Amino acid sequence: MKDININEKIRAKEVRLIDENGKQLGIFPTSEAIRLARERDLDLVEISPKAEPPVCKIMDFGKYKYQLAKKAQEAKKKQTVIQVKEIKLGLKIEQHDLAFKINHIRDFLSEGNKVKVVIMFKGREIFHVDMGEKLAQKIIDSIKDVGNLENRQKFDGRNIVMVFAPL
Repeated sequence: MKDININEKIRAKEVRLIDENGKQLGIFPTSEAIRLARERDLDLVEISPKAEPPVCKIMDFGKYKYQLAKKAQEAKKKQTVIQVKEIKLGLKIEQHDLAFKINHIRDFLSEGNKVKVVIMFKGREIFHVDMGEKLAQKIIDSIKDVGNLENRQKFDGRNIVMVFAPL
């Protein structure tokens, strides 16, 4: 909005003029277009400065600014920010704790967020990769109805990493 030229700030010698009803009036000298706008108690607003000649419209600039702000606000409202939530768990997690973590994963997915699940191997647990894969499969099976696996489970150092996306 800060780069919109109005009235005397319009530098072009000639402008293509549109009246307040959207009807094209033709090409006018800028001074004549400003005079026409002032006669109607309105402003001459440069709509398309890159056109040849620039397109200007006779309108109430305050109202135009308000409409632009409203459009920007609506666009911002429609933008949804998808966050990636992370859940870490160890290989020797108890059944109740696992159920608790799975409920958290389900909540995050139902809110529309992605979830990164990290199964960490500590010490000699790294020799029991098969147990980690069983745990990963158990998690995958228990949240099939609210999310799907976006990245297949992969090893990242001493961790198994999976990313789930909401359905």
